[in-house]
Amino acid sequence: MNVCGKTALITGASRGIGRAIALELAQQGAKCLILVARDRDRLASVASEVEALGIEAVSLPLDLSQTIDVNIAIAQVWRDFGPIDMLINCAGVAHQSSFLRSRFQDVQSEIEVNLLGMYAITRMVARRMAVQRNGRIVNVSSLMGKVAAPTMATYSATKFAIVGFTQALRGELAAYNIKVTALLPSLTDTDMAHDLQWFRWVSLMTPKQVAKALISGLERETPEILVGWQSHMAVWCHRLFPYLMEKILLIAAPKVS
Repeated sequence: MNVCGKTALITGASRGIGRAIALELAQQGAKCLILVARDRDRLASVASEVEALGIEAVSLPLDLSQTIDVNIAIAQVWRDFGPIDMLINCAGVAHQSSFLRSRFQDVQSEIEVNLLGMYAITRMVARRMAVQRNGRIVNVSSLMGKVAAPTMATYSATKFAIVGFTQALRGELAAYNIKVTALLPSLTDTDMAHDLQWFRWVSLMTPKQVAKALISGLERETPEILVGWQSHMAVWCHRLFPYLMEKILLIAAPKVS
């Protein structure tokens, strides 16, 4: 897929990977970027960066868990700025703790944002894409959507679910000429990662590397885009030697309460 001249909606666009993807799409000549996040001020800052590159940017401060607000906003955007060619679901949260000491409110937060919020906005956009019989949906999962990690049980569960959701939609929406892709970065140097205790032997990627990998994967029409050599090695090791990989992850995992 060539992103030049396309209108894209990006959730989680105020920082990290979402921001990097927005800027990369702008540099690749996208027509219009609709930026969605909860932080109004950060969102406005990213919109200014996009506009400085000569690309139209629309700030849409939204809490994805508020389904009615999201539905109204999507309808207004579609009316005012034309069809959305690409939806990139990048919004996500992560809480790290041992499972036995995890807090239920953190579990709810991860499920609401990582899964339910993504589901709601995807359903609203995909229905409109189906009418125009064209579109692209990118769901940002994680390497932890392929290889689960100790201390990140719920986060891993949501990221596994995103991979399954993406695979199901890929088949179901193909009849409407809607292509669905999963993006699976490894640990990335973002604000969210700074709040986590890092795993041993893992080298952080930059958000820009992830954004460039996305563009490359879209050009190759790759259904699942694994980012970085560490991701490829971990996935293959898990396929061939699952017991060994689990032992390595247990040793590499930080000791958290």
